[in-house]
Amino acid sequence: MGKSKTTKFKRPQFNTAGLPVNAVKEEEEQADEDCPALELLEKLESPSADVREFACASISRVVQLSQNIPGFLQRDAVRKLGPMLLDRSLAVRETATGALRNLSACGVQEVCEDMVKHDVMTPLTALLRECCAGFESAAVPMKDQKNAVEDVANEAVNLLWNLCESSSQALSVFNKSGLLDVVVQCLERHPDNVELAISAAHCLHTVTEDNPELLCSVNAAVLAALENVLLSSQADMAHTLLRTLAAGTLWNVKGSIPAARQAQMLNAVVATLSRCLDLDAGALIPKLREAEDARHKSSTAAADLEDQAAGEPTPEDEMEEEEEAPKQKRNGKAVKVDSDFSDLLPRGKEELREATALLTAQQTSLEIIVNVCCSDDPSDDEWEEESSSDESDMGPDGLCDGLSNLMSPLCLSAEVHGALINHSIPEKVLKKTEFPPKEALAVCQQDPSWRRLIKKMQRIQSRALTCLHSILSAMDAESLGGPAALQEAAQHLSKLVFGNTEASKEEEFLEAVISAMRSLLQMLASKNIPQCMTAEQLMSLSEAATRCDVVSVRVNAVAILGITGGTLAKEKGTAATLEMIGRALLQVATKDVDLVVNGEALDALFDVFADGEEAEAAAKNINLLTSLKTLQPVFKSKIRKEGRGKYNPQQLCVLDNIKVNLRRFIGYLEKVVKK
Repeated sequence: MGKSKTTKFKRPQFNTAGLPVNAVKEEEEQADEDCPALELLEKLESPSADVREFACASISRVVQLSQNIPGFLQRDAVRKLGPMLLDRSLAVRETATGALRNLSACGVQEVCEDMVKHDVMTPLTALLRECCAGFESAAVPMKDQKNAVEDVANEAVNLLWNLCESSSQALSVFNKSGLLDVVVQCLERHPDNVELAISAAHCLHTVTEDNPELLCSVNAAVLAALENVLLSSQADMAHTLLRTLAAGTLWNVKGSIPAARQAQMLNAVVATLSRCLDLDAGALIPKLREAEDARHKSSTAAADLEDQAAGEPTPEDEMEEEEEAPKQKRNGKAVKVDSDFSDLLPRGKEELREATALLTAQQTSLEIIVNVCCSDDPSDDEWEEESSSDESDMGPDGLCDGLSNLMSPLCLSAEVHGALINHSIPEKVLKKTEFPPKEALAVCQQDPSWRRLIKKMQRIQSRALTCLHSILSAMDAESLGGPAALQEAAQHLSKLVFGNTEASKEEEFLEAVISAMRSLLQMLASKNIPQCMTAEQLMSLSEAATRCDVVSVRVNAVAILGITGGTLAKEKGTAATLEMIGRALLQVATKDVDLVVNGEALDALFDVFADGEEAEAAAKNINLLTSLKTLQPVFKSKIRKEGRGKYNPQQLCVLDNIKVNLRRFIGYLEKVVKK
């Protein structure tokens, strides 16, 4: 059914503990507790700033339990918290913004839309403008001291990020309210406040994706700010993440880059991603874990001396300790969390922040490369219409006058191809497809707070496999090293699938590795390069994939059978293997519950048994003609009954073509039988 299309990556929603929204599960005892919404919302009207701050901070914590959110929404919490963003007290502003941030992240998309409906964007926009105006006046002369205005801005930018990602109306307000310049000002604080800059970079990376309306606001100052981030030299992992996000944003706004600078900027983007992938997380994570242990031993020794001098800790000290790590325990019960954002980790976890930032940067780099390789560009006709738009559509500095030839679809792939090859991106991506090193897994397993990194390391492997699939789909065999390199890659993928039985049961891994294998086998077949999978391995992979609930895995599995069978049909003495492949494909075409998978299996049968003596012999031995004649009316009926309701127009078009091809293929087999 043709090449599978790579889907662009988008950031999932996260709650404040970094756990994906659809994975938030709470203890049954917690669900039975009364939600204190009414009491806390009443405290927002207190004349005391301390009481208002306490109420906002409490709401921020309570809404982390997803079952509490409806109670607050029913009591008009968004409308009551909105004015708190412009409270006279900076502390109230920060905690109120944090409460709305948590509400937007812990709730579903409708929560964000409800916030926008209640006009939270108006006070949020005003707050961000006030924060940016106060950056210099609120500057703290002492290094390592906190800047209260920047703390408020950090919460506000995160709230803006969540809203723009979940609400098209919020994104529209962002485009029209000049908020781009405000967020860029936050990005420019990176030399002094990398945490705020990273929040701004995340927001920019989100709002610039697939947002043509914003392109005309991307002027020379915005591009200069992004370029300055790329040129930063700090070697810590937070800055590595920051540079990666800036690179992704530059790719998103490539249409606004002046023609004379496009080649330079493209090279800078790919170079940034390349340097990020150069980092060896498997070696760095054990070192960071070791550094944390050393720091703990040192601080424990110092604390013992202080305790001897100062005596027992006061109740106030104990309360501060509880406040510093609210995400570790809830109502006295340990909660398993999976933090994905380093700014949400408790203080005193510097090494864990670094490790998290490193893994997030590498995952983001791989996702950007996937998006770079995506062929979602407009057609030539559409491009000409866009490029010949009226001059009134131009933005400041004349940067929206259409793309130059470098970034046009006619030669985009050639330019990107050159940059990816020059920076050895294919080799680096292939390296990241390896299983996480055992040493790194072992040190993470030893500590509950580090254990969450195991899943991130596994996700990087899956992202790398998806990235490899995109690269294979977008590049030619010679650019990837020729037959020897491709066969070596195929052997590597086979080891990944058949060398770890536990990993092959994971749907995310299986989906990624099988899509990469399909692309690679397709390339090998097109160049008549011998394939390395045995018949037993092929059938083992097929059986594992066809049991998977993910449709794309089953589609790619039968496609692999078709690709391999089509290659074997050209060789002598392969009839027995072709019979095995044919039976497997007939089983899928007949039994699978999804029409798309049925169609892919039929398409694969056409490829395998289209020509050749071995194929003809195998077709007769498995009674292929009789089976297809029996299947034909059933397939047509399923398309008629299920098609319109369950499948999109593109899928229906492909299925209709397969229906026609099935009739023709049956006619071909009838001629073969009469020979």
